[in-house]
Amino acid sequence: MTQVLIIDDHPIVLEGTKKLLKFAGVKGILGSQTLAEGFRLYRAKKPDVIIVDLAMRTGALGGLSFIRRLRLHDRRTPILVFSMHNDPFIVSRALKIGANGYILKDTPSEEILKAFDRVKEGLPYLGHDIASEVAFLEAKGSASNPLRAISVRELQILSLIAEGKPYSEIAEELHVSYKTVANTCGQLKAKLGVKSLSELMRIAIEHLPSRSGTSSKSYRD
Repeated sequence: MTQVLIIDDHPIVLEGTKKLLKFAGVKGILGSQTLAEGFRLYRAKKPDVIIVDLAMRTGALGGLSFIRRLRLHDRRTPILVFSMHNDPFIVSRALKIGANGYILKDTPSEEILKAFDRVKEGLPYLGHDIASEVAFLEAKGSASNPLRAISVRELQILSLIAEGKPYSEIAEELHVSYKTVANTCGQLKAKLGVKSLSELMRIAIEHLPSRSGTSSKSYRD
């Protein structure tokens, strides 16, 4: 029996995905509304497939940290990202750190099930509506995006800076110290060739997708 773990803190999305999979004949379905709880369920139950959202209520892209951490323990369990983020840079980053598939939340149910079946069999899957954009981005080698060299943690912090959040609030949401946030922003300025926080915010707003209404909670990395 296939066991699936779905991680999404939006109750309607979580329940809707459960119902869709049950209708398709999947029996063992676990659900979590936080990434931390999802990781505990993964460790305890060892599901055959994981479906995870990327964006948190904080907008911190914590799902990327979840994928990266899980891949430190497990290179084989298939991961399907189910997200509102359609920015090809974010999609490409998720795939590079270990996701097997990526589909958007407005994808028709038939394609969601197709993606699930492909990923379950160990095959990659990329939603039709984003595949061409990701291919184009890869063909350019991401050269036009200055964020290509930053880490997942830096990307999370940058996404919160784009929302205009102060260091203290970013530290609280990501469960790190104020000093960690300040040091990371210093590293980001050096990598991106800027000197001020306002310049850093401008780059973040220009190159990161705007915060969607997707929900998830921050995750202790």
